[in-house]
Amino acid sequence: MSSLGTLYTVSAPSGAGKTSLVKALIDNLDGVQVSISHTTRAMRPGEADGINYHFTERETFLAMAKDNAFLEYAEVFGNLYGTSTQWVKDTLAGGTDVILEIDWQGAQQVRKLIPEAISIFILPPSREELRRRLTGRGQDDEAVINGRMQEAISEMSHYVEGQFIVINDDFDQALQDFRSILLSQRTALQNQQQRHKELLAELLS
Repeated sequence: MSSLGTLYTVSAPSGAGKTSLVKALIDNLDGVQVSISHTTRAMRPGEADGINYHFTERETFLAMAKDNAFLEYAEVFGNLYGTSTQWVKDTLAGGTDVILEIDWQGAQQVRKLIPEAISIFILPPSREELRRRLTGRGQDDEAVINGRMQEAISEMSHYVEGQFIVINDDFDQALQDFRSILLSQRTALQNQQQRHKELLAELLS
């Protein structure tokens, strides 16, 4: 895929702070958007179609999947979630970076279709801190917390598939590290050649 923007997959175990870091990055850096997924789950209070998700009937979603409309999709707790291929292509072609917040399996799917996508893993500073964060939500009992910890360990075992790792110990430092990844990619040779074709031609004429 030839594009002006860069596609990023961001994966993390539950409790690592991925959503908070992505939101802070969007608020602090121009030229980057988070993909809005299609989903078959019901809209929750305070959510809006086209803002939080594209809420889609299951039959419609399955038809879209059959037509290869999704870059990646998965079923989670009985609900389907998918990333629109066309939206990603159009957004990248407009020069905007795109972030996909997806698990390691979704990231694998994306890399098969778009090998130039950049994979980032966000990890907690320790297992103890991860458990503290999961427990601190105050919403789940011990059995659920233990289950989430096992899921988190499984997710974290795939960190080696990422090109970059951000350790979310100090939030401000993690945000700075996260931001630096995107800024460095914007000045990479291939991206600069695309963005400044006319300038480079003029300089060498």
